[in-house]
Amino acid sequence: MPKIFIIGPAYPLRGGPAQFNENLCAELNKAGHDSQIISYSLQYPNFLFPGSSQFETSGQAPAGIKIHTLINTVNPFNWFKVARFIKKEKPDFILFRYWLPFFGPSLGTIARLVRSKTKVLALTDNIIPHEKRFGDKPFTRYFVNSCDGFIAMSKTVLNDISKFSATKNKAYSPHPMYETYGASVSMEDARKKLNLNANDKIILFFGLIRHYKGLDILMEAMAHPEIKKQNIKLLIAGEFYEDKQPYLDLIQKLNLKGQVILHDKFIANEDVRYYFCASNLVAQTYRNATNSGVTMVGYFYEKPMLVTNVGGLAEIVPDNKCGYVVETSVPKISEKIIDYFSQNKEAEFTQNVRVEKKKYEWTEFIRVLLNLYTSS
Repeated sequence: MPKIFIIGPAYPLRGGPAQFNENLCAELNKAGHDSQIISYSLQYPNFLFPGSSQFETSGQAPAGIKIHTLINTVNPFNWFKVARFIKKEKPDFILFRYWLPFFGPSLGTIARLVRSKTKVLALTDNIIPHEKRFGDKPFTRYFVNSCDGFIAMSKTVLNDISKFSATKNKAYSPHPMYETYGASVSMEDARKKLNLNANDKIILFFGLIRHYKGLDILMEAMAHPEIKKQNIKLLIAGEFYEDKQPYLDLIQKLNLKGQVILHDKFIANEDVRYYFCASNLVAQTYRNATNSGVTMVGYFYEKPMLVTNVGGLAEIVPDNKCGYVVETSVPKISEKIIDYFSQNKEAEFTQNVRVEKKKYEWTEFIRVLLNLYTSS
């Protein structure tokens, strides 16, 4: 069994990548491998971080996982120290978690320093970032050229790798389901917990709020007269990573005050299940995307989903079976919301989600990862 180091955020850092890394580490260990995480002592300088905090404010470190809090992304001397640690530990391969060019210099340097002693693989959430910044291409190229192989959770990202590398050592495996947020609860209990009306029809928009995620598009769709007539509510659960005021202005402009339920805060892990279990439909009206952990949480809690036809979202939500795949268009989104509730699609779609979710268990992702390791 190989010894594996996952390099990426983990507790006490918060967010989707940390949750994924902890899940992956636990599943690898469960399968008999020696898996550990090397996380960040400094992930982002505070002035570059748009949220309220990078750290968990509650909860405990995941049991049974060894986390080394080592990497400082802005201190080159630290990168040499981390490389020495990895060489001393002698893992069979390391798996870098890469989703922003900002990490290119630090991770690319560490990879180059250890590559002669261990195989270097990368799990690439994004190769081309959602929001462009100075230095994106050279930083990404620097990192990509330091790796022996790549695994991607969307075919779009897999194709994007070819823009920086001609390697054939790459593999696709869909994003597995998150299983760390606890068992499902009844819709009644979830709504009591969140103080929501038991009889409302609720669409959930979940996660950190940024322009590319298209919350404004969904809000405009909610203004359709038929949606207002059916008293369908939009539950927004997540922290704003940009100015909140334009969204508040849009609520006022579209007269959505009675339709929008705003929980604008970072949702703690122990509360995630209540938001999904309280909802009738999960919406991701993104302008662009690669893959999304939100979709996989939706699958775990067996919720039908409405997603836009961008990136990897359409790859994992069968249209008119587990939900809807629509163009990023206000009229099209409104049309499908009306169809869902008017035609009482929830029970049918939920049953289909229950069957479809079996494709997204961790065993398949680990199989693809280990095959990449042996073939790279």
